[in-house]
Amino acid sequence: MEMTFKSRMQAGGQLLGTMVTTFTGVDVPKLLARCGFDFIVIDCEHGSFTTRETADMVSSARAIGLPALVRIPELRREHVLKVMEMGSTGLLLPNTESAEQARTLVDWVKYAPAGHRGVSLSRPHTDFAKVDGRAYMDQANRDSVVMVQIESRLGVEHIDEILAAEGVDMALIGPNDMSQDYGLLGRFDHPELEAAFAKVVSAARAHGKQAGAHFGSAAPLKPWLERGMTVNMWNSDAGLLLAGAAGMAELR
Repeated sequence: MEMTFKSRMQAGGQLLGTMVTTFTGVDVPKLLARCGFDFIVIDCEHGSFTTRETADMVSSARAIGLPALVRIPELRREHVLKVMEMGSTGLLLPNTESAEQARTLVDWVKYAPAGHRGVSLSRPHTDFAKVDGRAYMDQANRDSVVMVQIESRLGVEHIDEILAAEGVDMALIGPNDMSQDYGLLGRFDHPELEAAFAKVVSAARAHGKQAGAHFGSAAPLKPWLERGMTVNMWNSDAGLLLAGAAGMAELR
């Protein structure tokens, strides 16, 4: 049986993704898949993508078997429903700080009896196929991925109860916002931030879930690959373009 992205997550192997922040088009997922990324997250929090542009990239990713999640702007039912109806692998909620937020997120992602996701089956998420409703909804509940992003001191303080919420699959640390909130912007090796990161990893392990982080460079991420972070993100579409273009200096 082919493993889903969620089952690969739960198996505990290292998975590496990147953030789509700037460029849009059906070729973007294809390029990033060719680079070898295990998944992508389309950023609709900081990014300026339209709903149509996001849907097109999700559709392209689905067609080539690349897991594509979407970081929604905020916790609103409309955002959650639209992302799931596009056929995304799951979603990422920025700046999660409470168990109530986590439970609400799950409630909107999952169909009954696990939640209250609206039922509309002739959509991209079924590839417009005629499906057995109950069987499809049960499978969708099993496969959909729910990530919460931990980006503040409050989120760290509440991490145990956040990850205790049934249906939440993992916590993804946002190091820039978290370090800003701690008054330690960019100082990822500071003992207080290291302790915060470790607390998130420990809570994930205690609840049988996953933890990871999104770093712009490899150096701060590498030590955590051996310390329990299994689903991580590195760089972005724009960052990768800039890094590649830096090679032009050799021609100057």
